[in-house]
Amino acid sequence: MNARAWSDGAWTTPPSAVDQDGADLLVTAVEGSDAWRHTAYGFVHDDAHALLAPLDDPGAVEVTFDAGYDQQFDQAGLMIRADGETWVKTGVEFSDGVPQLGAVVTLGRSDWSVAPVPEWAGRRVTVRASRSGDAVTVRARVDDEPFRLVRVCPFPAEVAASAGPYCCAPTRAGLVVRFRRWATGPADTALH
Repeated sequence: MNARAWSDGAWTTPPSAVDQDGADLLVTAVEGSDAWRHTAYGFVHDDAHALLAPLDDPGAVEVTFDAGYDQQFDQAGLMIRADGETWVKTGVEFSDGVPQLGAVVTLGRSDWSVAPVPEWAGRRVTVRASRSGDAVTVRARVDDEPFRLVRVCPFPAEVAASAGPYCCAPTRAGLVVRFRRWATGPADTALH
């Protein structure tokens, strides 16, 4: 994987503040920011703060961040986006009193899958998404533990997409996420 400079990306929606602390990027989310389309909630939100740059096809992207947040629906991770109706966001979202590892896949309408990871609270998380053919394979780990498979999801083949770190704060002001690394490289060679 090759490290990307924070300056390589462009924001889909600017956050309320962006600062650097050494090599880390500190991002303050706007209250009410989110990414979702229709399903179950009946609304469309397309104002998550995603710092995106073109992603090779096939290709992979990794984002490392601190899961140091604890308010309902606070979230951070990475996003792959082709357009406003075609995107994947994946990472750690605080929901129902616990950090949840999950993904939202949006192909016109959003879906959401999560699994509780209370032991990840306050720790360094790396999320990796690998795009190849008509699929994205999502893996994640905490600290230096092995990657675990999160999801294999559909994503249109041969459609230009961008990827990079994202965060949002649907229910509160003051969320600050520390992003530690952004890297891209070749797609994973196997699902297992």
